[in-house]
Amino acid sequence: MKEISYIHAEGYPAAEMKHGPIALIDHLMPVIFVAMKDSIYDKVKSNIQEVRARKGTVIAITDEGNDELDGLCEYVIHIPKVCEEVSPILTVVPLQLLSYHIAIMRVRRPMFMFDFVVDRSICHLVFGT
Repeated sequence: MKEISYIHAEGYPAAEMKHGPIALIDHLMPVIFVAMKDSIYDKVKSNIQEVRARKGTVIAITDEGNDELDGLCEYVIHIPKVCEEVSPILTVVPLQLLSYHIAIMRVRRPMFMFDFVVDRSICHLVFGT
């Protein structure tokens, strides 16, 4: 989020949410949860309830077929159900797309586009291609 859309963002493990960041939540604070039905799902769901109690906006990424969060979150993004070890590979896709679209809405060129232009320019200077 920071590098693509130039918005301050922090990532926290589920167990760390109650040690500080929860105090900053209000109606202006969107919070994105990766809430896959895995070994820490109950802890994540509890954190979602804490954010909702503080009027925070919740966006959840969860397994296909998990309808538990539909009434709890403002937005739910479903991804295919896979084993716990593979889920980080799939959950990063909607997160990257969200960052990209936020950057576009903010009328900013996403940073990776700038990197591509710089890389091509350096390549041209060094190799003449």
